[in-house]
Amino acid sequence: MSDERRGYLYGLAAYGLWGFFPIYFKHLQPASPLEILAHRIVWSVVFVSLLLAAMRNWAFLKRLIRSPKLLGGLALAALLIGVNWGSYIYGVNSERVVETALGYFITPLVIMLLGVTVLRERMSALQWVAVGMGALAVAVLTIDYGHLPYIALLLAGSFGTYSLVKKRMSLPPAEGLFVESSVLALPALAYITWLTAAGDAEFGHVSATHTVLMVFSGLATALPLLLFAAAANSVPMVGIGILQYVAPILQLAVGLLIYHEPMPPARLAGFALVWVALIIFTVDALRRRPRRKETAADPTAATAESATTLPPR
Repeated sequence: MSDERRGYLYGLAAYGLWGFFPIYFKHLQPASPLEILAHRIVWSVVFVSLLLAAMRNWAFLKRLIRSPKLLGGLALAALLIGVNWGSYIYGVNSERVVETALGYFITPLVIMLLGVTVLRERMSALQWVAVGMGALAVAVLTIDYGHLPYIALLLAGSFGTYSLVKKRMSLPPAEGLFVESSVLALPALAYITWLTAAGDAEFGHVSATHTVLMVFSGLATALPLLLFAAAANSVPMVGIGILQYVAPILQLAVGLLIYHEPMPPARLAGFALVWVALIIFTVDALRRRPRRKETAADPTAATAESATTLPPR
């Protein structure tokens, strides 16, 4: 089997796991979203620490200690990913899996817009059309919901901003996850301690299966990320960019087919606009691929497009 084919399998496995995350987090109830988030953070630190210890890979800490700017950037990234994780868990456990899928569908469009407004990058005419259709979709969905789809927008906005922050750093996934989770670990531990002392913690009081699932939320967080890293090493960027749609498609299917969330005609129309926007975006990315190959050696040639291949954590 070629490295590229193996990479596609790793990528499908990663995005497949992310796609079925709603089922996993649903099984962590009756713990509250905040308790689930706190345990996810703490057990991520534990699991990744064991992994890094097994790999004897702690050299990156010296680089962090010597770079306050990098530490500050990672602290900001930690805050953003914490908001993203918390919003996702809240969405899943408040019967809004379909809206969380919408958030990851529109993330590439949000990242493109952030690239223009923050990094002063240029977008093609087709990309502007895609962003415009995404904005129209949000308007249609706002009318359907009766309010802004704030969970979807919070997921897309937090992960889009996280992507731009991470674009300026070069830590591998395991090391990045360790640092980001460690930044959040102290307040997470404080919250777990307070919840336990108040007698309101569900951890350890529901069932043995529930306790094990809470502990393994750290593994569930790290495993698809590591699979994604393996895929990114051998799969072309355009291939990874297309693979990223596997996760929200599966999340949407889970919301509709397993949890029977409603999809009235107006909501379906809003999703259809998003899908058309993503088709336009993908076609434009494939059309521009030869041009990107010519400028690949130039580190200043990166665009917001490349940020959309980051994993939906």
